[in-house]
Amino acid sequence: MLINELSKKTGLSIHTIRYYENLGMIKGLTDEKVKSNNYKHYNSNTIERLEIIIEAREVGFSLAEIKKILTSWFETTDSKAETLELFQAKIKEIDDKMKYFKQTKRLLEKVCEKIQNND
Repeated sequence: MLINELSKKTGLSIHTIRYYENLGMIKGLTDEKVKSNNYKHYNSNTIERLEIIIEAREVGFSLAEIKKILTSWFETTDSKAETLELFQAKIKEIDDKMKYFKQTKRLLEKVCEKIQNND
């Protein structure tokens, strides 16, 4: 499939897909027989990779972390232990952020209470 079809299937812009390709997260193939254009073709594996990227971005992984995940998932160069460690680190990071935001919320609630009581 061409990039415009890939864009429609994933909901990502063509610019974003090209960006991920420039980062080495996906790869399109050119037809060596065709010399008149530089159209790249993408297989169904590319859709799966882009879906992983989308989901990983939604839960807060950086692009560098996502690249590691993709390498581990598709190229099996990393061990399961390293992949598990990456996910556990992200869980800890989320827990730390939740703790911070809960503290911030409590502080803001106290300030609101003081304002309401004209303190």
